[in-house]
Amino acid sequence: MPADKLLKDVFGFDAFRDGQREIVDAVIAGENTLAIMPTGGGKSLCFQLPALMRTGVTVVISPLIALMRDQVRGLKAVGVEAGALTSGNTEEETEAVWAGLEAGTLRLLYMAPERLSSGGTMQMLRRVGVGMIAVDEAHCVSAWGHDFRPDYLRIGELRRLLDVPLAAFTATADAETQVEIIEKLFDGVQPSTFLRGFDRPNIHLAFEVKDGPRAQILTFAAARKGQSGIVYCGTRAKTETLAKALNDARHTACSYHGGMDAENRRIVERRFQQEDGLIVCATVAFGMGIDKPDIRWVAHADLPKTIESYYQEIGRAGRDGAPAETLTLFGPDDIRYRRQQIDEGLAPADRRAADHGRLNALLGLAEALVCRRQTLLTYFGEDPSPCGHCDLCDKPPETFDATTPVRMALSAALRTDEWFGAGHLIDILLGAKTDKIDQRGHDSLPTYGVGKEFSKNQWQAIFRQMMGHDLMRPDRDRYGALRMTDHARPILRGEASITLRRDSIRNAKGSGPKVRQLVSEEDAPLMSALKAKRRFLAEQAGGPAYIIFNDKTLIEMAEKRPSNLDEMAAIGGVGAKKLESFGKAFLEVIAGAVEDVHPMRRKLAGRDEGAVYDRLLAAQTDLQRGPDGADKPMSCTASMLAKVAQLRNADQAGLSRLMGDKYADRFGDAFLNILQED
Repeated sequence: MPADKLLKDVFGFDAFRDGQREIVDAVIAGENTLAIMPTGGGKSLCFQLPALMRTGVTVVISPLIALMRDQVRGLKAVGVEAGALTSGNTEEETEAVWAGLEAGTLRLLYMAPERLSSGGTMQMLRRVGVGMIAVDEAHCVSAWGHDFRPDYLRIGELRRLLDVPLAAFTATADAETQVEIIEKLFDGVQPSTFLRGFDRPNIHLAFEVKDGPRAQILTFAAARKGQSGIVYCGTRAKTETLAKALNDARHTACSYHGGMDAENRRIVERRFQQEDGLIVCATVAFGMGIDKPDIRWVAHADLPKTIESYYQEIGRAGRDGAPAETLTLFGPDDIRYRRQQIDEGLAPADRRAADHGRLNALLGLAEALVCRRQTLLTYFGEDPSPCGHCDLCDKPPETFDATTPVRMALSAALRTDEWFGAGHLIDILLGAKTDKIDQRGHDSLPTYGVGKEFSKNQWQAIFRQMMGHDLMRPDRDRYGALRMTDHARPILRGEASITLRRDSIRNAKGSGPKVRQLVSEEDAPLMSALKAKRRFLAEQAGGPAYIIFNDKTLIEMAEKRPSNLDEMAAIGGVGAKKLESFGKAFLEVIAGAVEDVHPMRRKLAGRDEGAVYDRLLAAQTDLQRGPDGADKPMSCTASMLAKVAQLRNADQAGLSRLMGDKYADRFGDAFLNILQED
């Protein structure tokens, strides 16, 4: 049956979408194929229809059970024999798949890449007569991509074993990822490659600087009440707090993140597919496989990781082609956090540089001065005209020549040896009188007080835009102090100028996101370092991070900056066991090298008895050779000193009973004086 007739009779479409026909023809012809198509652009049809026209069963490698089940259900609904071998199958479903394979009636067999790790699976596929392999979400083969699945690396081996054509599909693959796909799936031999346009003209693009982000999300949702939407959040906790806030505002909302058990995740997925008007507040765990066609809006409560992530996530809106809207919130803390994620990652230097480049592209989109769609599509290699359908086309931004204030900011950083964050640099520029400026003599710098033309809030917006333009980056080795990048040097030398948004700085009301910002800007770098230590210890222990210390405890550490175990023990949430297990590690982050403390002394940390122990130890040292320094050396054990420190209503007889007459004779009077003072 011709492809056009199958398209109409089986799938119910009168015509292919733009770009589909060429891909379908190549796959039908048995060509190795790589198709990069926009999310919602009809990728599935490009291997489902050819599967009906080729001999043998088509094996579809897909990353998510939910996606596989949806597609099998959809194919069965149009009369196509399809099945999936997944861990979620019932016994009857699995038996039906095997029966279809044995009878030769099954046209498409879906499976997860992890199933390929079984040699038995490989041999089974060889035996049942596979005619073609289709790979959905092919970017998962990229070892440094955001959706890497190690078992995708086995697909190339499967292709060689079966010696059949392979068709790979993805919505997000830049040039570097395309090279990886070709190398790992096609052994480096260039397949027939189709790069569909990335434009989704029905999706309205908008960004806003964070200014009370919870209220911004609630306002956005309120204007779209009753419409299905997704709010992507940077943390699991935020998915839950935002879902509660939305429910309190009389929306129907739920949360979804990787920390939920599989059954609860399935419930949310099922509800989202089935309910109208449900809002899901989710981490990126709610990603591939979400194929709901009438998602009317997608909001980002936090800046995504890369421009590819952003494109893929907003692409879940408006798959039915009807108008859809997006809103992405961002602030300086997002930029700082994303930079730190890259710098603290395990990737090699060249990969980190590439990741910074991808983040730069997203920040360029966030801080764009002209049409957002132009900026976005130019990144993907297209040359579009202004769209007339984004927030910047709706209301062009007011800009100004910011070369002079940017040079002031860079100079302030350089004259303080790039050891400080934006907060202190702004204080210098404004000529503020603070203890830190006074202690360091920064009021004598040439840049002190030169920036009074701008308010503190405006300077915060300028610094945010500077980070967005990658003129300054937080340095993880300096607890997030801002350091100038090579991009800034031409501006500093007077060889280049820079334009920033005036409306951004005029409307700025805060230094960053009120929900995300757990501590002050000056404490934020230390908070980040404490979190990194917590993450490391949690990974070592193989458990969740909050088991080490919760955020509230880390916040108090960052604000109070304990310098010894006694002060650390006074932090809320630091019990004796945690102090013993983790106290020193966190003190080293806060205060540098920490003196070793005897375990008996450590048990008294944070208690009055700890200070008593220290004074007893000092008295013992003075009397070690007796009052005249001529006697035989004598000292109590640490355990004995701890017991003395904890005595109540002590007297000479009590000390003698506890220590023995010999020790009581040497130290009793001095110890009693100390105990009775307390």
